[in-house]
Amino acid sequence: MIDTDATAPVSVVVPCYRCGETIADAVASIASQTLPPRQVVLVDDASGDGTVRALHTLAAQYPPGWIEVIALARNGGPSAARNAGWARATQPYIAFLDSDDTWAPTKLAIQMQALREDPQIALIAHRMQVRERGDRPEAPTRARTKIVPRRRLLLNNPFPTASVVLRRDLPFRFNEDYRRVEDFLLWGQIAFSRHRCAKVDEVLAYWHKANYGAGGLSQDLVAMHRAGREVRRELLRQGLVSLPEHLFARSIGMLRKARQRLLLGLRRAQPGGLP
Repeated sequence: MIDTDATAPVSVVVPCYRCGETIADAVASIASQTLPPRQVVLVDDASGDGTVRALHTLAAQYPPGWIEVIALARNGGPSAARNAGWARATQPYIAFLDSDDTWAPTKLAIQMQALREDPQIALIAHRMQVRERGDRPEAPTRARTKIVPRRRLLLNNPFPTASVVLRRDLPFRFNEDYRRVEDFLLWGQIAFSRHRCAKVDEVLAYWHKANYGAGGLSQDLVAMHRAGREVRRELLRQGLVSLPEHLFARSIGMLRKARQRLLLGLRRAQPGGLP
């Protein structure tokens, strides 16, 4: 049960698409927080199967009103689902979790402590790791928080989506034209608009599938690099980064792409490697 007298002023937004096998674990990790959030919003992205029914069944297992289920009429991707959840959020802060990821029990407690100590922070994230489902290492109870310079985002995305807590009143939303790295564009808009961003130096959430490139899928790498270029161009178009900053980020992106292609080639060359 959720003790509503000891909760974080956070709305958790979870985009859901045909997630019947994983969403219970994701929500259980939210409910198991040492400082649980006051609201959870599950957004079905027009799954077209039994997902909506499964979400309502799951919501009924928790205190009334704690979980709200939204069913979108058409599939719009994670950006549209997160924006829909954002619009229904009632709390000063929003956290994001994907339906196949989970949180460590102390995630929100640690992040909210950092926000109490530095109320000027607009976005706070932390590290994540890929782990087997059900594998839960001991969760830290305290951690060091560092302010992330905005130019750090010229190199790559330092903020995994399932790690982010941000202010609900920020004047930005996920760009629904993007199906990849849509989160990177939003974090860039926030950081390059000179909002204060921070990162906790601890692993407080887990992916339970390989992230892009971890399996060496060349088509994923190509798509991700293309989307990264689009993000940099969009930030330049909006005047949030300068031309020299854009060119610097582009050169770093080219070097990273070459390195990943080299690593992919080496893995394929190994006995029993990738096809």
